[in-house]
Amino acid sequence: MKFAIAVFSPAHAPSSRRALLFAQAALAGGHEIVRLFFYQDGVHSASGNIVTPQDEQDVPAQWREFVTQHGLDAVVCIAAALRRGVLDEQEAQRYQRTAVNLPAPWELSGLGQLHEAAQVADRLVCFGGN
Repeated sequence: MKFAIAVFSPAHAPSSRRALLFAQAALAGGHEIVRLFFYQDGVHSASGNIVTPQDEQDVPAQWREFVTQHGLDAVVCIAAALRRGVLDEQEAQRYQRTAVNLPAPWELSGLGQLHEAAQVADRLVCFGGN
């Protein structure tokens, strides 16, 4: 089965960790993840500036490692990211900001990427949100 996974909650929320566990289980079960899409506060999961307390799991680092290890298509909504100050090199230059906090493997793109993923996948599974 092909899954598209959307994460709407920030890295420190339980639903972000559940999304990661679901994605890991999906791949372990022989399924395919066509795209991970981080939207709304979920864009914080891709930020390179998240500092996790020592007694908590570093979910952003776990996401980054998971995406890199499996070569997944991991998209961060550009509008939500800009609104929350999550910038890659190109957007930092474009808006004349000095901080870059969106490292590889994340890709900034539009909401159309979520729509496309939903069309290609057998299932769209969403975590978090209001």
